[in-house]
Amino acid sequence: MRLSSPQKKALRYTATILIVGAVGYFFAATLIANWSEVEAEHLQFSWLMLAAVVLFAAAIPMSGILWGRILTHLDRTVKVKTVEAVAVQCLSWLLKYIPGQVGSIANKLVWGKSRGVGASLIVISFVYENVFLILVSLIPTSVILLAYFGPDLFTSNAGTLLVPLLALVPLLVISNPKIFSWIFRFVGTKLLKRDLSGARFLSTRDTLRFQFAFLFPRIVNGAGFVVTAQAIAPVDASAWLPLATIYVLAGAIGILAFMVPSGLGVREAVIVAIAGQIMPVPQAIILAMVARLLSTVADGVVALIYAGTRYSLRKA
Repeated sequence: MRLSSPQKKALRYTATILIVGAVGYFFAATLIANWSEVEAEHLQFSWLMLAAVVLFAAAIPMSGILWGRILTHLDRTVKVKTVEAVAVQCLSWLLKYIPGQVGSIANKLVWGKSRGVGASLIVISFVYENVFLILVSLIPTSVILLAYFGPDLFTSNAGTLLVPLLALVPLLVISNPKIFSWIFRFVGTKLLKRDLSGARFLSTRDTLRFQFAFLFPRIVNGAGFVVTAQAIAPVDASAWLPLATIYVLAGAIGILAFMVPSGLGVREAVIVAIAGQIMPVPQAIILAMVARLLSTVADGVVALIYAGTRYSLRKA
């Protein structure tokens, strides 16, 4: 049964309302829940918290710019303006409150269709983006934390670190251009029954370059967490680097828990488990809650960035 044009339009609007409603619900629930917990601790406002919000929000447009460049490297005929890449990334980020990253990839697929970009190209860029993001969040952080805490880190937090360590194996495999292309084409042929022989992939050199570039959004995120810690109860400068890496690692584990909206609870559990070895556990709990609150507020800033970039695109 083919839908008429008005029916298709109604279906699109209905889907949009449902998605926006779901995102708004999870966003509000997260903000309210964390605010009540933080308010109970009678914390005072600090301008450092505002700086942390800016840092948390800034990492998203940076990732969007990198995603846009991945697209243009995969297919030179695709031209993505920086403003457009930021807009798409910001909306995809806000849709993270829908479990399983379904909203994020769906948004990019819809954008790709409107721009005449093939679905396979969008999917490949999405996989690359997430693989690069997770790898730079797992490998450098594990090395830094191992150097700071010693082997006791992995023995005392075996359950916490087991998932990311196991995830490294398939992620490293996918980051290899030849293996990734073979897997993608095999899945397309056997499962999707589509010929994906024309699909494009990053060269080894570009893979390494993008892998390094994705460090910068993670550094900005880690800096936001350190600033948050300083706003609550100043810690010694020697703890700044491990604190930053703890937040980045916790964020990656939250992403791997893909059925949990925005990694709710997962990220906080990792922060408390590891940061509790640097500071008193009650302080680590408060830090995790405040970081969640400020990152949720930062999502509001990301929404404003999205609105601004969309307005700029319409005006252009």
